[in-house]
Amino acid sequence: MKFELAKVCRDLAPHGTLRVAINLGNPVLAKRDEQTGVLSGVSVALAKALADELDIEISMATYDAAGKVFAALEEQAWDLAFLAVEPVRAEKIAFSNPYVSIDGTYLVKADSKFHRASALDTGGNRIAVGKGAAYDLFLSRTLKHSELVRATTSSGAIDIFMELELEAAAGVRQPLERFAKSSTGVRVLKDNFTEILQAIAVPKGRYAAAEYVQNFIDRRLRSGFVAEAFSDSGERDARVLRPAE
Repeated sequence: MKFELAKVCRDLAPHGTLRVAINLGNPVLAKRDEQTGVLSGVSVALAKALADELDIEISMATYDAAGKVFAALEEQAWDLAFLAVEPVRAEKIAFSNPYVSIDGTYLVKADSKFHRASALDTGGNRIAVGKGAAYDLFLSRTLKHSELVRATTSSGAIDIFMELELEAAAGVRQPLERFAKSSTGVRVLKDNFTEILQAIAVPKGRYAAAEYVQNFIDRRLRSGFVAEAFSDSGERDARVLRPAE
């Protein structure tokens, strides 16, 4: 497929710099070194690779929650982001095909009676979530009997779960499991309530940018770049998906 690169650059980075939103609320995708402040992870690797490929300047703004990334779109604060595919977001965002699947599951107390995710949707159960996260949006659509208690961030959801002694905290499996290993009295359910599909996002209406980004992620999946970026960031169990045929 041939692209008019000048047109792609104008569409993708109309201000002359590719402004990238990096969500630190999902450590599977991006992290910041606490000592050096250096950003890493697959989101950072893909953003830099795209900017290098198009030979455009890049700037990265960090957010501590996916909901805040989505909200920042109203202020036209970014040109490129890395978010889970969700119907609510798709009203304003053009998503590439997903490149990785991540489990959305629950953290519960070690002595909890709950062993399957579906069992949490019963009357009176309170589940902590990060406001605006993909799993918050999913559970808001699908839960019929449980109550969601929202924190401003995903890590904050774990804090609320512990402090208020809720029945569960919803989140991405990997950080929940890391918390459980470093703490006592909690465990992570073995199954999940959803698969969170992560994709590259551009503001809706930027057709040349969206088409190029789709081609870009397909090529990077085929070359093994995405899998290698996950491995380099320590997320070797990430389920990298196949590129579009």
